[in-house]
Amino acid sequence: MAPPHVIVPFSGADPKTRLEPLLSAAERGRLARAMLSDVLAAVSGAGAESTVLATEPVDADLAERVIVDERPLSAAVNARLESEGPVAVVMADLALATPEALEGLFATDGEVVVAPGRGGGTNALVVRHPDFSVDYHGVSYLDHRERAREVGAVVETVDSFRLATDVDEPEDVVEVLVHGDGESRDALEGMGFEIAVRDGRVGVARR
Repeated sequence: MAPPHVIVPFSGADPKTRLEPLLSAAERGRLARAMLSDVLAAVSGAGAESTVLATEPVDADLAERVIVDERPLSAAVNARLESEGPVAVVMADLALATPEALEGLFATDGEVVVAPGRGGGTNALVVRHPDFSVDYHGVSYLDHRERAREVGAVVETVDSFRLATDVDEPEDVVEVLVHGDGESRDALEGMGFEIAVRDGRVGVARR
């Protein structure tokens, strides 16, 4: 089965605001670009081509193909589903994504294949049904399963630690430092972050 074309949504305007306790605005931008680079490298390593669906222009050295769409996430993604046919959607903050994890996602049978994130979100999915549309608000994993049933699409779930781990909260930085080996980890270490153990719990400290 050939891999689908991959859409990677990316917001470059004041990204990752929930990381404000740890990072300045400039640092959050740097980390967001590093995570995007890691995701695009994983997509390429899985043998797929990608398009960055950005809210504003993206540096040319980060992605070869960029579509700028200022609409909300769901509307922008649905427009690509309508125009491009079978696609995958992989979020830009999956700093731990690997080619192997994405190959598993792409190879899973199903007209809608969902890789949920922690807390009920949708971190990645493959859409092969022409009547399916996304809705990223609320508990989108459950919403997407229900939408698939409504249009008669066969839906499958992929259980993957690397695809379930998105970097939104300060505690997520630990996962990147422990399990990452790409530009995201390099960016954090370059900002002075390191693993710290206090009272038997793993966290981060800044030099």
